[in-house]
Amino acid sequence: MSILSGKTPKRILLVGGGAREHAIAEALCRKGDVRLFVVASNYNPGLSSLAQLLVRHDEMDTGFIKDWAQRQDIDFAVVGWEDPLAIGLSDILAEIDIPTVGPSEAAARLETSKLFTRDLMRRHDIAGQVEYRYISDIYSLREYLSSTTKQFALKPVGLTAGKGVRVMGVQLGSLAEAIAYGEKIIRDKIGGVAGLIVEERMVGPEFTLQTFVDGKTVLAMPLVRDFKCALEGDQGPNTGGMGSYSQPDGLLSYVTKQQRDEAVDIIQHIVDALCSEGIAYCGILYGQFMVTPKGIKLIEINARFGDPEAMNVLPLLENDLVEICQAILTGSLHSVHLRFRPMATVCKYITPLGYGIQPRVGLPLSLDVSRIESLGVKVYFAKLDRKDGVLLTTTSRAVALLGIADSIPQAEATIEEALQYVEGDFHVRHDIGKEETLRVQQWQFEKVKA
Repeated sequence: MSILSGKTPKRILLVGGGAREHAIAEALCRKGDVRLFVVASNYNPGLSSLAQLLVRHDEMDTGFIKDWAQRQDIDFAVVGWEDPLAIGLSDILAEIDIPTVGPSEAAARLETSKLFTRDLMRRHDIAGQVEYRYISDIYSLREYLSSTTKQFALKPVGLTAGKGVRVMGVQLGSLAEAIAYGEKIIRDKIGGVAGLIVEERMVGPEFTLQTFVDGKTVLAMPLVRDFKCALEGDQGPNTGGMGSYSQPDGLLSYVTKQQRDEAVDIIQHIVDALCSEGIAYCGILYGQFMVTPKGIKLIEINARFGDPEAMNVLPLLENDLVEICQAILTGSLHSVHLRFRPMATVCKYITPLGYGIQPRVGLPLSLDVSRIESLGVKVYFAKLDRKDGVLLTTTSRAVALLGIADSIPQAEATIEEALQYVEGDFHVRHDIGKEETLRVQQWQFEKVKA
């Protein structure tokens, strides 16, 4: 294979059509002579402008992707999102000697089965664990939740695009609501399994740690704070992510270097545990963590870049992403020294009205990209449609705007200025990155310390 022979790869397959994939594509094409081949189910003008060839097709059709990739003489593939990984796209491409930056189906279980990850951590006594119980029948669910005054997080076992977790005292206002939601998970097999994980409710500020992994070596990227709730003040239903921020030193105001290192160690021990069980993890691996009174706890782990967190880190990456991908695939990450520009970033998503509840599909959206970019704001296109040359909203997020500046408030202000050049009916969480939001995060941290 060319990836192992020392030849610089020129032909790269990217699977996925969201803003995360747009950011990945931009980073792949930033240095060197790269020819990008994209499979995406939706229209994405950003990917169209970067790709040598883009085919609109179902990203879950692994047979089509395999045949199409073979015809394009691909050097290696990058899978942007979790669903194709869950059904073994990396394994299928390996059959035709196309290595993939993205884990095998077996390794992707870290994301596709929350129960697998919790059990793995328990078996290997890895730090960051939480109390949990797997429940698969309605009677046991009712009995367990009714037997205590504790509050819990109710989690489907499988993939739900970041929208399946509900927490007692937050999205679930009463015991009856919690029981009803747990019953619904079991009855409707939400996440693909007729069961759920009931975890202790943790309290504290969250952070995302994304890493590159080659099976053994783990290299950490800057920390990011993500915002899942649809409405300002962290209200409303969970979504795929409304926005995020990062600060220039790669940490966060409420996460120390020691705590960051503890989170990196947790991911390293998870990778080592997989390896000891005969499973090599190669790709991107990120953990969602919480700073709690009991220390750093792992909320969940994911088998790819975060969305929107990819937008916070990839524009700051000074290394050649193609070379990092090569190092992942050849097991040589230990020789890479990651470098990121010391800048703050803020990302805010433009979404359809009603996103997270009942999104309005087919609403026209217009952006003056040149004026937005003249403010220093980057535009990453996500899930869109197009009719007669007009961009239209779908059920998912539409466009991500990224501000880069010396401080988080400065980066946030550039996005708010850029929004005047976006026309249409849409929703944005304006509070992400604002001073008052940063103060709330700090207050949550001080409360945890006390």
